[in-house]
Amino acid sequence: MTLLGPAEIRELAASLGVRPTKQLGQNFVHDPNTVRRIVRAAELTGDDVALEVGPGLGSLTLGLLEEAAKVCAVEIDPVLAKALPDTVRRFAPEHAGKLHVIEGDALRVDVDEQPTALVANLPYNVAVPVVLHLLATLPSLRKGLVMVQKEVADRLVAGPGSRVYGVPSVKLAWYATSKLAGKVPPSVFWPVPNVDSGLVAFTRREPPQEDRNEPSQEDRKATFAVVDAAFAQRRKTLRAALAGWAGGPDVAERILRAADVDPGARGEQLTVRDFTRIASQRQSQAPHG
Repeated sequence: MTLLGPAEIRELAASLGVRPTKQLGQNFVHDPNTVRRIVRAAELTGDDVALEVGPGLGSLTLGLLEEAAKVCAVEIDPVLAKALPDTVRRFAPEHAGKLHVIEGDALRVDVDEQPTALVANLPYNVAVPVVLHLLATLPSLRKGLVMVQKEVADRLVAGPGSRVYGVPSVKLAWYATSKLAGKVPPSVFWPVPNVDSGLVAFTRREPPQEDRNEPSQEDRKATFAVVDAAFAQRRKTLRAALAGWAGGPDVAERILRAADVDPGARGEQLTVRDFTRIASQRQSQAPHG
């Protein structure tokens, strides 16, 4: 198989009249060794259906097709979406039948392929919403390896007490365990971004639950509402930060104490399980405001 290098990337872009845009967060990987590294870190098996968001000119797509049973590529740019099958037929004709392209926004399109692995070089400006949306809407996703801005990677995998622990950290932890899987320098992209990128690997797990029933969408929404409120005012104690959510600081304190959480603590000190307990206590005992 031929992977795309700088010459192929430039030639493809020129033939399509494509100029990478900041609006779509387009930075195309032109280093075959980086593609091989990403595919290796994704730990795909021959049974995996890989979901790629933002395949662009097809650098990573070609690497994924070599390892996965099928690749479902979601591309918002109509020119790139139309060209991707031709690129695969040209550079990897033996795998052309394994590619399924969906033209559209990954936050809105229906993916009916039941993908098992998300592997993508995600546009920096939508990386967190895309990952969380796909985990929420595609229960078939069991694992993932995404390349995002290094700062975003650090936030996604941060644990309680970390300076960068926040809403993305807790919400990803609801769905999965995660870890950093390496740093990627700007030089492997065209155009060259002014920041480093990071690889985040995740493995889905059962969401935290406070009873014997399976956590529902409502449980998730309730927990995420607490998370959003707690981090909206990071400097405030939970008693103060959750006052609006609970219906007053006294109500918030009562809920927090029932959930065995210190009302004087701050959001960055809590685990996802702590947030789940707070949401559960609100549902069971606090009046809805």
